[in-house]
Amino acid sequence: MEGEGNIRKLKSHRTEDGRIEYAWHTRDILDSVEDHSLCVAVGKRIRIAHTGKIHCTVTGKSIRKTYGDGMSFEAFQSSPLAVESIIHPELSRIHEGIALRDAEWEEAHHNQPHVVYLSYTGGVKVGVTRTTQVPWRWIDQGASGAILLAETPYRQLAGLIEVAMKEHFADKTQWRAMLTAGNPDEAHVAEQLLAAKDHAFEHCPPEFEEFISDDDHVHPLFFPGGPFPDKVRSISLDKERIIEGKLAAIKGQYFIFDDGRVWNVRRHSGYRVEWSFP
Repeated sequence: MEGEGNIRKLKSHRTEDGRIEYAWHTRDILDSVEDHSLCVAVGKRIRIAHTGKIHCTVTGKSIRKTYGDGMSFEAFQSSPLAVESIIHPELSRIHEGIALRDAEWEEAHHNQPHVVYLSYTGGVKVGVTRTTQVPWRWIDQGASGAILLAETPYRQLAGLIEVAMKEHFADKTQWRAMLTAGNPDEAHVAEQLLAAKDHAFEHCPPEFEEFISDDDHVHPLFFPGGPFPDKVRSISLDKERIIEGKLAAIKGQYFIFDDGRVWNVRRHSGYRVEWSFP
């Protein structure tokens, strides 16, 4: 398989037994093109070459530098896809009828049921996502397992619970630890997450206790490929026009090569590349 297009984040699917399957997803600037399964690419040699062009993922405008998920600076400043309440859910006020940028978009995405979750990415972290984004949010961050902590009717409330939990858990993925952890023992992940949920419940402020989820099911996730490297080195198309090598594994939004190099696909959203996979 080979082609040319503008990078978007990898598409993913979780099977019933927790295995993650990926698809290579691009656009022709903004136009849709066919996705390609990456199942056969793991363990094979791949090649990605930057054409030197970058197009804003919102407007299609030719740009020299990206902000957010492949946006121009202007789009990053104005698009609802970069509204402050994405990074800081506790800032959302659309449930009060107050929009930060775009009322229609925020009603559809933030004035909706959300979950607060605990995930294992080499360590336990707390996070927030819209209910309809389960399990894709966990996959994108490279979680080896996740458990629901709380279920809320709108985003701000989930964000306030997350803020309270930040005193006890990290809220950001340590990408090196996540990648080198590979596919850890399922029982170990479950033990860590169940213990973390018990700890969270013990320290949950009383005003949030009614939202704590009774669902104690641990959702395992197993990423394709391996073995995973003990040390990793990040590479980018800003410094290397051509990235090629044996694709050892995929985890989160990262390609992991057999020599320990790792490439963040989502970080290159909007970059126009020529690609070749087996």
